Amino acid sequence: MLHNTRWKHRTIAAALSAFALAFAPQAMAAGKTITAVMHSDLRVIDPILTTAYITRDHGYMIYDTLIATDSNFKIQPQMADWKISDDKLTYTFTLRDGLKWHDGTPVTAEDCVASLKRWGKVDGMGQKLMDFTASIEATDPKTITLKLKEPYGLVLDSIGKPSSRVAFMMPKRLAETPPDKAIPEQIGSGPFKFVQAEFQPGVKAVYEKNKDYVPRKEPASWTAGGKVVKVDRVEWITMPDAQTAINALQSGDIDFMENPSFEMLPILEGDKSLKIETLNKFGFQTLGRMNFLYPPFDNVKVRRAALLAMKQKDVLDALVGNDKYFKTCVAFFICDTPFATDVGGETLSKGGDKAAAKKALAESGYDGTPIVIMAPGDVTTLKAQPIVVAQQLRDAGFKVDVQATDWQTVVTRRASQKSPKEGGWNMFFTNWVSADVSNPIANLSIGGQGKNGGWFGWAEDAKIEQLKEAFVRAPSLDEQKKIAADIQKEAYDQVIYVPLGQYQAPSAWRKSLSGVIDGPATPVFWNIDKSE
Repeated sequence: MLHNTRWKHRTIAAALSAFALAFAPQAMAAGKTITAVMHSDLRVIDPILTTAYITRDHGYMIYDTLIATDSNFKIQPQMADWKISDDKLTYTFTLRDGLKWHDGTPVTAEDCVASLKRWGKVDGMGQKLMDFTASIEATDPKTITLKLKEPYGLVLDSIGKPSSRVAFMMPKRLAETPPDKAIPEQIGSGPFKFVQAEFQPGVKAVYEKNKDYVPRKEPASWTAGGKVVKVDRVEWITMPDAQTAINALQSGDIDFMENPSFEMLPILEGDKSLKIETLNKFGFQTLGRMNFLYPPFDNVKVRRAALLAMKQKDVLDALVGNDKYFKTCVAFFICDTPFATDVGGETLSKGGDKAAAKKALAESGYDGTPIVIMAPGDVTTLKAQPIVVAQQLRDAGFKVDVQATDWQTVVTRRASQKSPKEGGWNMFFTNWVSADVSNPIANLSIGGQGKNGGWFGWAEDAKIEQLKEAFVRAPSLDEQKKIAADIQKEAYDQVIYVPLGQYQAPSAWRKSLSGVIDGPATPVFWNIDKSE
């Protein structure tokens, strides 16, 4: 045991030495640099291509938005101001002066129209907005005019939403790329520029201050306000080993760690050189998603048996461990929100029912087809779910094939509609920022569009889509609540996905950093300064 401990310490020391040799000289030469270990490594860099949060975070570094959400949940101007016609059918957005793309060309309304159209083809709220849209046009170089078929109250909330697929603006030549294909360049108008020459997928991503960026004058607030960059450079470094990253943070080799493992928080909390804080106070929903296209989960009876087998508390105990940071919750639209309800989740709220799961599985016609579960081992907040649920399913009588991978492989593979035998999958797990799933329109996972625009897993449910249409037309909050409860009932009945509880994920950084902003789409790296 002592030999193993010494070997581990030497390995960590060697890793830190290699890190210092590889990155410190560049950082010193570049000026004031923030070095961060994010929750995942970065591979997919088109923020419209995926809902992965690491790609969203990358998007906020280099792109900007027309409008944005502040800490009071209010939509604020960002790249543009807006006016709404008296009949609520025409929204006119006017770009502010001096906006430039990173290649030096001016931002135009045509660029923004193309960006909105690309985003609107794949984002849940964007798709619904486009259903209500008669036209989006550039009526002059600085003016975007959006005309509706009928009044729709979520126009600004959709375009200004802070997370999931964000309505990032990009040049027309890039925005005209089909949304299922990656854009060929990373050119935005945001506060940082992407350093393509130093990008090593899965290893390192580098951003430099955009010296031409003119921030708004309002104070920074969530994703709104002045995005003032106070450092010269930000480097995201991949460190899959949690202990290595912790040591690097404590020694000052890195400045920021997005998701330290929960079991290591007591060590960090005792280090006076560090600050520990939950930046996303609204937390996350963690969930399991089945593939509706292939056996055995194309059979609703099998899906129901799997639901009966699952226990939220077991998942959260393994994922977090400290009940200070988690809560069981069967509400699809997040506990303690206007649309929270327990309807349909009675068995899940009781902690599962193994006997009922076994009986339901025996009666379902399940033929022993192995359940292929993708299990990423490189993300602290996604390691536990597939392992715990796999055992719960085995206990109920399922055959399970847990396939170890990394998260970026999951992000790529989950988009494949191939059969599990051909490299596809039956089940994966992910986490949503609570703000992304707090109503039926924002919640991308609750859709029933199937192969035609549906989220990974491709659930097809016409009733849910009809109820969502009713939700957006509902005349009052009380009516919306009733419809949201009906949607949740149908979602549980068809097992659209399985909510596995809510949790918060603290971040840690050295006290040499100041100005770290909280919010539902954190971390962001504007407004942060670093003392020498």
